[in-house]
Amino acid sequence: MRGPQPVVVVVGAGGQLGHALSEAWADRAEVHRFTHDRLDLCDAAAVGAVMRELRPAVLVNAAAFNDVDGAEERQAEAIDINGVGVGVLARAADAVGATFVHYSTDFVFAGTSPGVWTEDSRPEPRSVYAQSKLMGEWLAAECASHYVLRVESLFGGERRRSSVDRIADALRRGDPVTLFADRTVTPSFVDDVAEATWRLLEVQGASGLYHCVNAGVTTWYGIGLAMAQACGADEGLLRPIGVRQAALTAPRPQYAALSAARLEAVAGAMPGWRDALHRYLRRREGLPGAAL
Repeated sequence: MRGPQPVVVVVGAGGQLGHALSEAWADRAEVHRFTHDRLDLCDAAAVGAVMRELRPAVLVNAAAFNDVDGAEERQAEAIDINGVGVGVLARAADAVGATFVHYSTDFVFAGTSPGVWTEDSRPEPRSVYAQSKLMGEWLAAECASHYVLRVESLFGGERRRSSVDRIADALRRGDPVTLFADRTVTPSFVDDVAEATWRLLEVQGASGLYHCVNAGVTTWYGIGLAMAQACGADEGLLRPIGVRQAALTAPRPQYAALSAARLEAVAGAMPGWRDALHRYLRRREGLPGAAL
């Protein structure tokens, strides 16, 4: 990254991750935020004009079509946003010599067998959403300098849109919460994603694919238990179910744990998911500082 205050363009700045990135980097870079209303990432002419005007060191794409079930019916929209638009951004970044940062997902894996997935594991997307995200990964590589960061089960930020927020709201109301007891995950706290991405840019790690998740493996039921314990809520409100019991339109990977070893070797260790969850809950719920 060039200069003490590099120019960074964030596309998708109105979303959970894009907003968190923009806020976290505001004191480190000259951040230009673009929501869909300001910039259509599929409009090559508009994207190119922005890049030529601002000449950023880094172009970050945090925009995504994240309606997993809705993508089964709105296929063209999902492919445009998660696939075609990524290629537009990658080529525009390459044209001005910028580094392109793009975020993907654990859903690119089938997740039908136990294990921890690495960047060398073979993708096998099983839904339109997953296929569109894998397409985006491939097209991101059209920029010579690029980082594709797979995140998973994102939580945190000021938007309060994640599954963790849904669980926290239900526990506060005393409502029951149904959680997968057999869907294995490695959650990603947006604050830690922002920090890890910045470190990767600073050290100028090799272009390519990285898993950007917090350390440790759990289930959604395990996350719910940790939250109930931290908040002093009734654990009996948590209702465990299996993935196969849920009436979902699009399949989810049941075993979706990702290894962040490649990222950690370059940019340093990722905090554990319990530590990350507690930091978020402390801010969100005003919890005491004791560790979970």
